[in-house]
Amino acid sequence: MHGTAPHPIRAHSRVLTASLVGTAVEFYDFYIYATAAALVIGPLFFPAESPAAQTLLSFMTFGLAFFARPVGALAFGHFGDRIGRKSTLVASLMLMGGSTLLIAFLPTYEMAGPIAPALLCVLRFGQGFGLGGEWGGASLLAVENAPKGWEARFGAAPQLGAPLGFLFANGLFLLLGLSLSEADFAAWGWRIPFLASALLVGIGLWVRVKIGETPAFREALEAAPPPAVPAGDLLRNHTGAVLAGVAGVVACFAIFYLATTFALAFGTKTLGIPREHFLAVQLGANTFLALGIAVAGWWADKASARRVLGCGAALTVLVGLVFGSGLGSGSLWIVFATLSAALFVMGLAYGPLGAWLPTLYPVSVRYTGISLAFNLGGIIGGALAPFAAQMLADRGGTAYVGLFLTAAGAITLAGVLAGRSPVILRR
Repeated sequence: MHGTAPHPIRAHSRVLTASLVGTAVEFYDFYIYATAAALVIGPLFFPAESPAAQTLLSFMTFGLAFFARPVGALAFGHFGDRIGRKSTLVASLMLMGGSTLLIAFLPTYEMAGPIAPALLCVLRFGQGFGLGGEWGGASLLAVENAPKGWEARFGAAPQLGAPLGFLFANGLFLLLGLSLSEADFAAWGWRIPFLASALLVGIGLWVRVKIGETPAFREALEAAPPPAVPAGDLLRNHTGAVLAGVAGVVACFAIFYLATTFALAFGTKTLGIPREHFLAVQLGANTFLALGIAVAGWWADKASARRVLGCGAALTVLVGLVFGSGLGSGSLWIVFATLSAALFVMGLAYGPLGAWLPTLYPVSVRYTGISLAFNLGGIIGGALAPFAAQMLADRGGTAYVGLFLTAAGAITLAGVLAGRSPVILRR
C-alpha cells in the first residue's frame, strides 16, 4: 500500500515560510518608517519648517529609499543570478534589518542639529538598498520551487508578507498610541518599533539559512555558466520586458502608499481624526489586502497571472475616481469602505506579480530582471505617491488625490498588455 503524496503546501512549507517571513520583515521594517514619517519624523528632524513643509520633507526621506532600491536590485540581482538565491536573500535581509535597527538610536535635530536628518537619509538609503534584493529573491524562492499548476499560489506567499508586516507595524504603533502620552511617544515611544525589528529579522534569518537553492537555478547552472554581468545581458536582450515589468508593478505601489502613508497623514492632520482611531481603521482594511492576494493567487492558477493582473489594473483606474472623495468625507465608515476597497484591488494587482514577472525573463537574468522592474516601478508608484497626493490635495482638494491612482492603473494595464511574450518558468 503506497502512502499518499503530501500536499504541495505541506511539502514545501519551509520554502513558503522563508518567503513569507522574510517579506513580512521587509514590509514591517519599511512600513514602520512610513508610519513614523506620517506621524513624527517631520517635527523631530525638520523642526524649523512649517507643518506642511515638515510633512513634505518627511515624505521625501521616505521616498529616498525607493531611489536606493533599483541600485540594490542591480547589486543583489547580480549575485542572485550568479551565486544563487539563498545566500543573496540572507545578505539583503541583514542589510535591511540593520539599517532599520540603527534608526532607533538616531539623535533628533534638537540633539545633533543638521547631522540628524543627514544620518536619517543614510539609513533610509540602506533600508532601500537592502530591500532592492529582497522581494525578487523571495518571489523566486517560492515560484521556482512550485509544482506545476501552483506557481501563482506559491508566488502569492511572499505577497502575503505585506499585510502581515503591515499588521505588526500598525498594530504596534496603535498599542503605543493607546499606552503612551503624546509627549512620551514623540520623545522615545516611536523608537520601539525600530528596536523590535531585530527580533523579526532574527526569525527571518533563522528560517532562511535552513533552505536550499531552487531547482530552476541549479538546472540553469548545469546547462550553462551564468552571465558575467547579468544586468548587461538583461538590458541588451530584454529591454522591452524590463519596461513592461516596471509598468506592471506601478498600480500596487500607488494603492498601498496612498491607502496607508498618505491616508494616515491626511486623516490625522487634515481631518483631525485621532491617530488611534485611524490606525484601527487601517488595520481593519488591511484584512481586505490579504483577502485580495489570496483570491488573486487562486484565480491566477485557474486562469493566468496576466489576466488577473490586468483586471487589478483596470479596477485601480476605477478606484482612483472615488478614492479622494471617500477619504475626504470625514466619516470613519466611508473612509474604512474606501480603504478596504482600494486594498482589496491592490491584492488583485499585487498577488499575481510573483508569478507574472518571472515569466518575462530567462532564469539566467531573472533575479536581476524582476528585482529591477519591481523597484523601478516602486519609484513611480510608491515614492511619488504620498508626495504627489499631498500636492494634489493642497492645490485641488481631496477629489484630485485619486487621479494619481487612475494614472497608475492605466500604466500597469499598459505594461500587462505589452508583456505578451512570456518565457517558461524553468529553462
